[in-house]
Amino acid sequence: MTESMRAMRLHAPGEPLRLETLPRPQPGPGEVQLRVLACGVCRTDLHVVDGELTEPRLPLVPGHEIVGEVTALGEGVTGVAVGQRVGVPWLGWTCGECAPCRRGEENLCECAEFTGYTRNGGYAEYCVADARYCFPVQGDDAQAAAPLLCAGLIGYRTWRLAGGEAPRRLGIYGFGAAAHILIQLALARGQRVYAFTRPGDAEAQAFARRLGAAWAGGSDEMPPEALDAALLFAPVGELIPTALSHVRPGGTVVSGGIHMSDIPSFPYRLLWEERAVKSVANLTRQDGEEFLALAPEVPIRTETRAYPLEEANRALDDLRTGRLSGAAVLIP
Repeated sequence: MTESMRAMRLHAPGEPLRLETLPRPQPGPGEVQLRVLACGVCRTDLHVVDGELTEPRLPLVPGHEIVGEVTALGEGVTGVAVGQRVGVPWLGWTCGECAPCRRGEENLCECAEFTGYTRNGGYAEYCVADARYCFPVQGDDAQAAAPLLCAGLIGYRTWRLAGGEAPRRLGIYGFGAAAHILIQLALARGQRVYAFTRPGDAEAQAFARRLGAAWAGGSDEMPPEALDAALLFAPVGELIPTALSHVRPGGTVVSGGIHMSDIPSFPYRLLWEERAVKSVANLTRQDGEEFLALAPEVPIRTETRAYPLEEANRALDDLRTGRLSGAAVLIP
């Protein structure tokens, strides 16, 4: 008889997740089975649950910031061992054969599958994952490591697309899980960080200053000097022209989110003088390898709030309403 597990499942967008008892998933060829130790709660999970990302494979176990212990190997798996601690990110599978994959742009794979969206994720006691997309995780604190698997990785890719450590004055819009990780890397590379929050969110602004921001204010405020680059983690399209107005000529604005409200029209003068707007799509295995090696070197310390697995809906609601500083993490 197949052993069972508890999982939180989504049956329809806009509905609360349901706590259910399911058979433990078994690894197929190239896959590993994991006992989930911790799973971060990401804003992308909100976009899935709330129906803003419109093609989930239902019923669905969400969650893509997974830290787990390998408990079984599927046929043909090499390089991963039973008992090893690994992390599983949003990008869960790629074909390796389409034009983007052949160009080395696996994050743009035409057939990609995504953890907690088109593949069952980590809001459960067990999950399976493609062994190629499992990263070794250092340390014993699974709760602290979980946010690195998306907030950290996507933040890192966003930072790289903005020029990495080259910009000296870096603006961050939306000071949540990704920003609280990224500011630590930026400061370690000698950058000045300017944090933009929801107008009037004094708690988030104090959090940013405590982590070392040179300035923190509302997204409706002007920074004290022009920015070299701006990174957007808030899913608010109106912030694109706002950020463009705050970067210097030749500066860059990068949106790190997978979903954003519509961008309003704006005058060409905001884009003129060789300003650039970019977006981030998913991640690559190289991003994961580079960032997870950097994290202990900095060192990056995540601030988290733990929730039992069965309280996933409360964790999502706390994220939705802005009641979190740092990152929420589910512990099965």
